[in-house]
Amino acid sequence: MPNIRTKDLIKVYRTGKSEVIALRGLDMQVADGELVAVQGPSGCGKTTLLNLIGGIDRPTAGRIEVDGSNLVDFGDGDLVKYRLAKVGFIFQFFNLVPTLTAEENVELPLRLAGKGPSIRAKRRKELLELVGMTQRASHRPDELSGGEQQRVAIGVALANDPPLLLADEPTGELDTKTGQEVLDLFRRLNQEFKKTIVVVTHDARVSHIAHRVLEIQDGKILGETAAA
Repeated sequence: MPNIRTKDLIKVYRTGKSEVIALRGLDMQVADGELVAVQGPSGCGKTTLLNLIGGIDRPTAGRIEVDGSNLVDFGDGDLVKYRLAKVGFIFQFFNLVPTLTAEENVELPLRLAGKGPSIRAKRRKELLELVGMTQRASHRPDELSGGEQQRVAIGVALANDPPLLLADEPTGELDTKTGQEVLDLFRRLNQEFKKTIVVVTHDARVSHIAHRVLEIQDGKILGETAAA
């Protein structure tokens, strides 16, 4: 189970002669098995923080420790292995492969991890049942509702059984009822399957399933509140 710790985390984006400081010495800790929400205004560094924890991007300075390892020390190959085995990503716009069916999308990370046909078939079946998409397994993303696509995306994130889930505005494109169903699924993944989950969101309802809510502004954590 991952224990996440960032220390003096800085991220500067440079475009030509201009630069944007997305994170300004951010310190954060997430304990094993926690479900933590990160909230704040647009442009405050929330998505940047997730990308750094997930190994999608590298910081300009600072440390990112996950389960005792500093991601800053990882080479590109190490980060690929880390993303494939340790982290599941869930995005606002689902990030499904449009030409693949629901079951093929869920199976894709297993193929990338080199799993054999029987393991892939068993895991795919388990995940589609878990996210309630067994009856829609043969449908492509354009044949699914937003909520159904997000359920498939959660199945994709869980494919290689990562201990850490990172979700970026997972209810942003969903109606109220469907969004609540996704949040209920997150709570189950945390409580029943012991996943550590970090959710970046504007959705106030996340505070009802999170252990803590961290407030981020201008690239720093300003404070936190306990679960509602």
